[in-house]
Amino acid sequence: MANAIRVRFCPSPTGNPHVGLVRTALFNWAFARHHQGTMVFRIEDTDAARDSEESYQQLLDSLRWLGLDWDEGPEVGGPHAPYRQSQRMDLYKDVADRLLAGGHAYRCYCTATELDERREAARAAGRPSGYDGTCRDLTDEQKAAYEAEGRESIVRFRMPDEPITFTDLVRGELTFTPDNVPDYGIVRANGAPLYTLVNPVDDALMEITHVLRGEDLLSSTPRQIALYKALIELGVAKDIPSFGHLPYVMGEGNKKLSKRDPQSSLNLYRERGFLPEGLLNYLSLLGWSFSADQDVFTIPEMVAAFDITDVNANPARFDLKKAEAINADHIRMLDVKAFTAACEPWLRAPHAPWAPEDFDRTAWEAIAPHAQTRLTVLSDITANVDFLFLKEPVQDDASWQKAMKEGSDALLRTARAKLEDADWTSPESLKGAVLAAGEEHGLKLGKAQAPVRVAVTGRTVGLPLFESLEILGKDRTLARIDAALARLAA
Repeated sequence: MANAIRVRFCPSPTGNPHVGLVRTALFNWAFARHHQGTMVFRIEDTDAARDSEESYQQLLDSLRWLGLDWDEGPEVGGPHAPYRQSQRMDLYKDVADRLLAGGHAYRCYCTATELDERREAARAAGRPSGYDGTCRDLTDEQKAAYEAEGRESIVRFRMPDEPITFTDLVRGELTFTPDNVPDYGIVRANGAPLYTLVNPVDDALMEITHVLRGEDLLSSTPRQIALYKALIELGVAKDIPSFGHLPYVMGEGNKKLSKRDPQSSLNLYRERGFLPEGLLNYLSLLGWSFSADQDVFTIPEMVAAFDITDVNANPARFDLKKAEAINADHIRMLDVKAFTAACEPWLRAPHAPWAPEDFDRTAWEAIAPHAQTRLTVLSDITANVDFLFLKEPVQDDASWQKAMKEGSDALLRTARAKLEDADWTSPESLKGAVLAAGEEHGLKLGKAQAPVRVAVTGRTVGLPLFESLEILGKDRTLARIDAALARLAA
């Protein structure tokens, strides 16, 4: 199909994946899936000093965890392989040579010192400080003289002398004047191709139709459009892709969220127990909205509704509290069986503080429906259910002091006696026992159950108390009340 949409996600394998990168991947993926197009995953690994195999594997693992599959790319293959730039160097050299031969690029012999001096002079004179075109029209004799001096040269692309206008899918029509977009380097002096060459060349050879990327790359777009026109003339490219520049994601203090910000790390959310669906739901709201009155939706619903032209150009602020609230909604949307399975990693070492043999699957499956409505992230489950699997509850001194008021020992003794005679197959019977104990001491249920909860679970808040007592069992419950009474007596 001639008009089939093809997008690409092309990260560099440096450091840990961050949420801004994931948002870019998500919007490309959703756009491709909405239009039944192709998602190309490409690795930009030409910077050997910064790229790492560990980061590459993390990228693959993160996309798989999120469910953002790709149609062409590493481990999938495709008609435009290889999909790692480090394996495509011969292609870039060939294109650079053709650009030079066609007059679209030229060799620049300016030294770094000369460039700095001319930039400073331009700034002092109030002129644009980009490259001034010194080497644009060198004669063969001038080139030979520079080479005889031992000067090295880079390859620069020759920008046109007229404005470049294009329609950004997010920002509308934009125009860049020549003085703001000077000639730029595409090949280093050592022959290594730069991002400014390899990125558009790969997009051209892979027939990418839409480039959806971060706002920070907007200033390079007129350069790429000019390069595309040259590539079309050389027969390397067929068309110029459409561009859409996604808004910045802002962090604390309304500063751009950087890779160094702790809350930007994808691993943080994965380790805390965000669901992929919950995190993607929230990230999709950073610049886009499903509807005016609905923030929580499934990923298939997002794909059905997503249109890049609906993305807002204004910066989007990352709000951790809102991300957690949306994730909590997605936890509640799981069926109980899926929820039970999703929590399992946090019920085993190294997350769980109890011995593996003390984990009781029957008890876990019984308590799971009551826990599901209480979690913000899956890692919360460990503290919520530890009273079931630890031999003794974690007794927090602050919780103990808060719950064990004067007269709590008398109340606990009454409650113990009534629980001894209660029906342990009925949470309502257990509630009735504690309610009756409270009435004998002039207390309402809320005040009466507080010492019982802390004695049995170690905490002042938690899962529904009487369902928890039923699952813990009569013998263990009464033994913990006895231990609390002994502590009070001491």
